[in-house]
Amino acid sequence: MTYQLTEEQLMLQQMVRRLAREQLAPHAAERDEKGEFAWDAVEIFRENGLFGCDFPEKYGGSHMGTLAMCLATEEVAKVCASSAVVLLVQELGSLPMMLAAGDEQKDKWFPSLASGEHLVAFGLTEPGAGSDVAGLKTTAVKKGDKYIINGRKQFISHADVAQYVCLACRTDPAKAAHKGGLSIIVVEKGTPGFSIGKHEDKMGIRGSTTCEVVLEDCEVPVENLLGKEGDGFAILMKTLDFTRPCVAAQALGIAQGALDYAVAYAREREQFGKPIISFQGLNWMLADMDAKIEAARQLVYKASATFEEVPKDLSRVSREAIRLSAMSKMVASDTAMQVTTDAVQILGGYGYVKEYPVERMMRDAKITQIYEGTSQVQKIVIASCL
Repeated sequence: MTYQLTEEQLMLQQMVRRLAREQLAPHAAERDEKGEFAWDAVEIFRENGLFGCDFPEKYGGSHMGTLAMCLATEEVAKVCASSAVVLLVQELGSLPMMLAAGDEQKDKWFPSLASGEHLVAFGLTEPGAGSDVAGLKTTAVKKGDKYIINGRKQFISHADVAQYVCLACRTDPAKAAHKGGLSIIVVEKGTPGFSIGKHEDKMGIRGSTTCEVVLEDCEVPVENLLGKEGDGFAILMKTLDFTRPCVAAQALGIAQGALDYAVAYAREREQFGKPIISFQGLNWMLADMDAKIEAARQLVYKASATFEEVPKDLSRVSREAIRLSAMSKMVASDTAMQVTTDAVQILGGYGYVKEYPVERMMRDAKITQIYEGTSQVQKIVIASCL
């Protein structure tokens, strides 16, 4: 038994690393400053086939799996967390389809998603429901061959630029969410009754848009239902199980990027006649940062590799896979927050100004402890597996 990446995975990692450094890094600060969706990153990912990492080959993807997607995300996040979110959201939005779409639906949607021609978003969170999925209030009432959807979604990444949004809706208000009350319905851009509300002005990942979605008597064909009515909760939970390691990989990349910059700075910056990396107080900080990152990396890769073996359908995910998924998200995101904060400290006053990237990295790191399940929710998931 070997304990290493395959030759194909190493080639992908090296290719994305070079791509990130040469094409994404030079404009990372600009994306953050503008606060606009990173279309330039989309074009780079399209040209290099990165959107198709986890899509089957028959639809134009490379079908390399979850670990490959995490490797790519990590490398991009080292230089630009906003660009990494573009890959993450494409994976998150398409996972419900991968899990529950029928063959005709896949034939319709997957080729354009694998190529990146179309983007997809995931509509779960509402003003009164985030971690508490049972609190969802958006309704979808079946009338003939249509669903009439009403409600509001909040904090939906890329809803304004996506061709498709996978929406979590209540199709049977009489039933609890986890007992058949929820369904997932795909809404296409331009559908009457679907509109974009407020755009959030965020602390970090500012090259990724986050919006409110307004649904007012939005009519969607019944053939856009994923799976069967009532499958929504199972689809949601399994989607999050699969995508948490990808968010963990983003956090891992942010942390590694901050460490790399802090080490380079500490080698060059001199105080009291010698480089500051020679002072024990600082080099012990760097050692702690390095050890925490490497520990997080092993957990992220382990979780990702575990999910390579799980069939993407609605069959139950193993307790061990769920546990590792939640652990990877919690440990990597907490590590990213700690490491980026320490990187700012190592740079001193320079770390606090926007001319240096660790300030941006610290702001970007915070969201990894919040979206796709807060660190506190991950602890609940882990404890439930014990």
